[in-house]
Amino acid sequence: MRPGSRRGVSAAVSAATVAALLTFGAQQAIAEPSFYDPPSPLPAGAPGDIIRHEPSTFYVDPVKLIKADADVQRIMYRSTDTHGKANAVTGTVLTPKKAWTGAGERPVIGYAAGTQGVGDQCAPSKALSAGMEYEGPFIAGLLLRGYGVVVTDYEGLGTPGVHTYVNRVAEGNAVLDSIRAAQRLPEANLPDSGPVATAGYSQGGGASASAAELQPSYAPELRLKGSYAGAVPADLAAVGKNIDGHYAFGFLGFTLVSMDAAYPELNIPAVLNAKGAEAFEKVKQECTVDAIFGHAFTQSKNLTKDGRPLTAYLGEEPYKTRVGQQLIGARKPGAPTLVVHSALDDIVPYEQGRTMARSWCAKGAKVQFSTSLVPTHVGGAVRAFPEAFAWLEGRFAGLPAVGNCGLF
Repeated sequence: MRPGSRRGVSAAVSAATVAALLTFGAQQAIAEPSFYDPPSPLPAGAPGDIIRHEPSTFYVDPVKLIKADADVQRIMYRSTDTHGKANAVTGTVLTPKKAWTGAGERPVIGYAAGTQGVGDQCAPSKALSAGMEYEGPFIAGLLLRGYGVVVTDYEGLGTPGVHTYVNRVAEGNAVLDSIRAAQRLPEANLPDSGPVATAGYSQGGGASASAAELQPSYAPELRLKGSYAGAVPADLAAVGKNIDGHYAFGFLGFTLVSMDAAYPELNIPAVLNAKGAEAFEKVKQECTVDAIFGHAFTQSKNLTKDGRPLTAYLGEEPYKTRVGQQLIGARKPGAPTLVVHSALDDIVPYEQGRTMARSWCAKGAKVQFSTSLVPTHVGGAVRAFPEAFAWLEGRFAGLPAVGNCGLF
């Protein structure tokens, strides 16, 4: 063999070796579990215990020009699903870099994000690091006030399984356990038993309200100073009827997927026709914007085998009982609450939110119910920001909470 031939063969072998190594490396990268894959079985522990964590980032804007002045950790922690079974939930802990100058220890806010979707790519922890979280400005406002913040991803959002969207118990537990996790994470440098609050709007308002109701029994050790809950979807039956045929119909799809995952005995796909089954599977992969544009103005009667709207099933068993179990307002919150709701909300009906607040009042809770007149659901969120900030500041400053029960 000529020397040149040997060099050619050697080069070919080297190239093949490099290609094989690159292919093997790519396969290894694909096979390697992501941060969001929980260990199986889950390690022993209690709700709120940290399973894993890693440094992360929070950009306020999608161009990534504004980076929050905070130490950020992505976490996975133990929580409890709607049936009392331990599960793994992810989230993000944010600690302001500036020193806390308020009274006492630095407070921690358990922030519950509004509707993100049900696809794993929609998890708030992923959106925060990409500068794509639409509630980023409110979260940044909390950090500017010196609060530690923990944002849960909720059950099944990012992690395996279906996200249990607007499931009262699963979401309330996830919020409370996220606070416990933030307190237990050494890298967060947050007080392990300091004052805390919950906050959220829309889906997040429901999660915050549920957390307030569950805290006395589920997390009594937390020093809950108050809960802000905006535009709470307290009665899913009322919300569902409002958005059937609406531009936000996709949110009803999220709810159906969630209910079927939490309660498989409902077998919701069994009542759907071919078009309904297709929509049901499609919405499982969607985030908020996808669902709005992909399902706007859909009439659910066109998705069922018998031609009845899906909301017609809500008064029948087994659906009636399961939907009724999601009702918020039947339990007394463990701390004062601020409820803000626009009378012109076009997605979450105002009246069912007011009914929830009145129910809390009847149970002896301290409730401040604030009615705004800003059009649309989104407009109501922006209008509520300054009121929520001021109210939370009052709770952490030790000022007495003022309620207006009997006046709304």
